[in-house]
Amino acid sequence: MPRQIITAAKPRQIVIVQARMASTRLPGKILQPLGGTTALGQVLRRCAAIPGIDGVCCAIPDTPGHEPIAAEARRHGASVHAGPEDDVLARYHGAAVRERADMVLRVTSDCPLIDPQVCGAVLALRRDAGADFAANNTPPSWPHGLDCEAMTMEALDRAAAAAARPGPEREHVTPWIRTAPGLTRVDLAGPGGALVGERWTLDYPEDLDFLRALFAVLPREDAGWREIVATLDAHPEIRAINAARRDPARIPKA
Repeated sequence: MPRQIITAAKPRQIVIVQARMASTRLPGKILQPLGGTTALGQVLRRCAAIPGIDGVCCAIPDTPGHEPIAAEARRHGASVHAGPEDDVLARYHGAAVRERADMVLRVTSDCPLIDPQVCGAVLALRRDAGADFAANNTPPSWPHGLDCEAMTMEALDRAAAAAARPGPEREHVTPWIRTAPGLTRVDLAGPGGALVGERWTLDYPEDLDFLRALFAVLPREDAGWREIVATLDAHPEIRAINAARRDPARIPKA
């Protein structure tokens, strides 16, 4: 009789994208047209292309007015979970439980240039290191807008139970995981240098102008970070559009 070979089940890896309509600086920013879709659509398209993931879930507030986000998420093939608006950690945890996740990759909806290969590398680093948490911004070494965080469901369970209510640990999802004793953490180092000061995120009207100008000249909408850098090097006038909004703390000292 042949020997039965038992293999461990592949961990279920889910990308959870937090999204809401409220924005004091640019209301409704994630549904603004960008490229051939919306800013949120660009995020979800790129998240769906991350190697090794088993699904994308858009985590929205359970307050009125967020149905347009849910409709856009579903249009791009993402599932939708509604949870507390201000307790984003509870919203993430609820989405992860609903999706039966073993591993969670956190991405925010204001990053329409998120790079699937960089995200995949963060997931692989966490797996290979056997760590509870992996990121690519501790410390920042990539352009602002490529940030992502991977965590085990066990770490997210612990955070949801132990993080202080209310406060930054609930609003920003991962501060408790980033500092709690007994958890192991790793970071994916980026190119560093002047690229750390680049601003590829969507928060201000200037950021939207920058992104629209960039998408108009990208060789393809799903361009990776190296292609984006090459495009900006060829069009310094685009890089200048939102330069005044760059975070001084991220700009390398001369």
